[in-house]
Amino acid sequence: MPAEIVTVVGVGADGWDGLSPSAQAAVQAAEVLMGSARQLELVPDVGADRVAWPSKLSAALPGLLSEYSGRRVCVLASGDPTFHGIGTTLTRLLGADAVRVIPQPSSVSLACARLGWPQDQVQVVSLVGHPVELVHPHIQPGRRLLILSWGAHTPDEVATLLTERGYGSSELTVLEQLGGPLERVRTTRAAEWSHDVAALNVIGVLCEAEPDAALLPTAPGLPDDAYESDGQLTKREVRAVTLSRLAPVPGQLLWDVGGGAGSIAIEWSRHHPTCRAIAIERDPDRAKRLERNAASLGVSVDVVHGAAPAALDGLQSPDAIFIGGGATATGMFDACWNALRPGGRLVVNGVTLETETLIAQWYGGLGGDLIRLEVQRASPVGTMTGWRPAMPVTIWSVTK
Repeated sequence: MPAEIVTVVGVGADGWDGLSPSAQAAVQAAEVLMGSARQLELVPDVGADRVAWPSKLSAALPGLLSEYSGRRVCVLASGDPTFHGIGTTLTRLLGADAVRVIPQPSSVSLACARLGWPQDQVQVVSLVGHPVELVHPHIQPGRRLLILSWGAHTPDEVATLLTERGYGSSELTVLEQLGGPLERVRTTRAAEWSHDVAALNVIGVLCEAEPDAALLPTAPGLPDDAYESDGQLTKREVRAVTLSRLAPVPGQLLWDVGGGAGSIAIEWSRHHPTCRAIAIERDPDRAKRLERNAASLGVSVDVVHGAAPAALDGLQSPDAIFIGGGATATGMFDACWNALRPGGRLVVNGVTLETETLIAQWYGGLGGDLIRLEVQRASPVGTMTGWRPAMPVTIWSVTK
């Protein structure tokens, strides 16, 4: 056990009176108290030095810990410090043995208690430091959401987003100052929300879709019209098959080489909030369009502007790679294959004879799975209906 232990105490909106005896004792024993200005004001003067967090905490935290090394440090946090809180950051920096956490009920626990919602059936979305568009993948009919606000402006942004998505009938509840003397809970329909709120708030949403609301599930194969595109788009049916070969896994990283409209990277990222994607796109207009598509569909995709394989240098090694464009570029396959982690999946789509020739060579050398996919769509033929085939797509997938 290390000699120095940083104690992290969760503090609710009820402040000092809401702390357990052990939490109060930890604060009273501290030589240094760290926390936000609001959190420091919630506890009495115990004779400790008080250090308010700087604006760029993540960069300053290692230096602060080093500066006060050798002294009894107590860090104040909101609610449960390991739930989207400083407790997790400190554990990552110092190790679990060097951090003692004394939690309070989290804002989610308190919100579910007020709403009568089962915690295990609620999707939690944090907008602290993130754009409101991150809510998009979670807006599904009948879904219960608890959204951690970034301030007093967040409920207005969420209500507007819901209304524009066709979910204006959703029940929206804003819970302010949970657990404190100024606690307030108000419920309206999202389209009717118009209130000033305290900066410390949590938003509960019971999603209700209007009849014309677009259904945008997190399963692969979103409608093609969900994307802004100049035609450089992996079509819906091909996209679904391609993603099944890429096999998104929570926490893993994808390279989407020749990103185009970004549909593969975006739907990989929508699979789970921890899925990450880097899209490589050489055309500046397409790269900007890709960024807009990612934002409108509620994910963050890192876009690298440049031509592969040169643009791949220095990128984090991926768990999966999709080559949707530029497969014939010199050195493309070797660069991707060498960068891919062991156990990673490589998927290449081709529609031209030149790309198919390369795919056949790679398949001959490494094996894997090789299919040709052809989709036909019904369309008018005079006064009747017939089938119009799209260009066939060759899909090669292999595991390293």
